[in-house]
Amino acid sequence: MIRAKQPITADEIANELGVSVRSVYRYIDDLSISGIPIYGTTGLGYQLDEDFELPPLNLSEKELESLLLGMKMVSAWSGIELSNAAKSLATKIQAILPKGMIDDYSDSVFAPDFVHNKQQKRLWENIHQAIKTLNAIEIKYHSLDEVISHRTLYPLGLVYWGSKWTLAAWCNKRHNFRNFRIDRILKIEVLKEEFELTDTINLQAFLATTKKN
Repeated sequence: MIRAKQPITADEIANELGVSVRSVYRYIDDLSISGIPIYGTTGLGYQLDEDFELPPLNLSEKELESLLLGMKMVSAWSGIELSNAAKSLATKIQAILPKGMIDDYSDSVFAPDFVHNKQQKRLWENIHQAIKTLNAIEIKYHSLDEVISHRTLYPLGLVYWGSKWTLAAWCNKRHNFRNFRIDRILKIEVLKEEFELTDTINLQAFLATTKKN
């Protein structure tokens, strides 16, 4: 962040990271002790020594464009934690890119985040966590047929179809695979109950069934 926006004040860093100014001071001290040549100027903020260079990335221009696009999409369309991680990664990557390349690319590719509101991001986050920890979930779902139902599910994966995220899951009510649109989920509760992936209940089996249909 300092590399990309220098000079930058402790207040600006704190606001960007969502931490206290005192934490920023600790971070700066840690970086300085580790050998990073950061210096502060009263009234201006922190800067890096002009001779300091970050290690180069051995990526082609197209590879970098792909990476930037991927970060924009993850930032706009995934959950809160991955979104923040993508923004942080973008800052690190942009700090070592030629300015002309950043400007050209930022004007030509845009991933709008207004199609996925904060509630959907929180739902995505909770589901993603349940998938990783193999916890069953209970959802209140509003179907396209205007039917509201409650389901207990084994969440297997999140699938993006180009405009909507869906949850691939094993439905205990139907004893079969089911697909649920994230934007149609009204409420979610992550249960203490854990489940095990089997030869027949897993994401690959779900995807195989989808291909057949």
